Amino acid sequence: MGERRELHAMRKLILEDKVIIVSGATRGLGLVMARAFLKHGAYVVVTGSTKSPALESVSLEFGDRAICLEANATDPNSALNVVDLTVQKWGKIDVLVNNAGLGMRRISDTFNTFPTKFWEAEVDAWQDIIDTNINGPFYLSRSVVPCMIEQNGGKIINISTSTQTMVRQGYSPYGSSKAFLEAATRSWAQELNDAGVTVNVLLPGGATDTDLLPPSKDKKGADGNLLSPSVMIKPALWLASSSSDGITGARFIARHWDDSDPLKARDDAIQQPKIM
Repeated sequence: MGERRELHAMRKLILEDKVIIVSGATRGLGLVMARAFLKHGAYVVVTGSTKSPALESVSLEFGDRAICLEANATDPNSALNVVDLTVQKWGKIDVLVNNAGLGMRRISDTFNTFPTKFWEAEVDAWQDIIDTNINGPFYLSRSVVPCMIEQNGGKIINISTSTQTMVRQGYSPYGSSKAFLEAATRSWAQELNDAGVTVNVLLPGGATDTDLLPPSKDKKGADGNLLSPSVMIKPALWLASSSSDGITGARFIARHWDDSDPLKARDDAIQQPKIM
């Protein structure tokens, strides 16, 4: 009975012919989500850094239902180019996943064992994280929204981190940049509510086995655990599908996912900010 219910839930998540942009999808969480979208019938646009050697191999893997584009997350013209090429190719954009980001390794490869205090960070490294993690999602969202408004609908999914990471010592500006993205998500959701465009946050719910963590034999997060990137697949599929229509300004924690009740993964605390 449980298996049949799960299969029924997965049928609802078919993304046949939806056009989905996933930024920073040549590795890690982005690549896992892009593969899942493709498997469930979507056309996928993968963006990767101009320095990324993985872009060509992803292009070969994905075939003709995907296009892989070099994109500089810190350049507003690059974001416009991604949107223009996507519309030229497939005529629409249904979903944008703002996944591209830089982590604390840009500050120090030993950030998780010997944290760098904020005043010790190199200015260039700090600026790179801010430009990529804050301006990058803004540039892509700003570029894609007019298309979504014209279509009378669309979905933006912003990839974030845990609230503990946002305020943990030694994790600035990475944690701070994700705090901005979550605040912006709620603001954008309100501004786009009448346009039929939803904006939501998705995060793994703990440290994940990606390149954001330094390589090590005993690789793990600050809490001693390490999630698989695949934890993002089911909630990402659901958020990209019509099953999540009407839900906006919400925060979903992937590790709490339940096929029988997707809303169990929603962090309702985020809906009740304390204004003092």
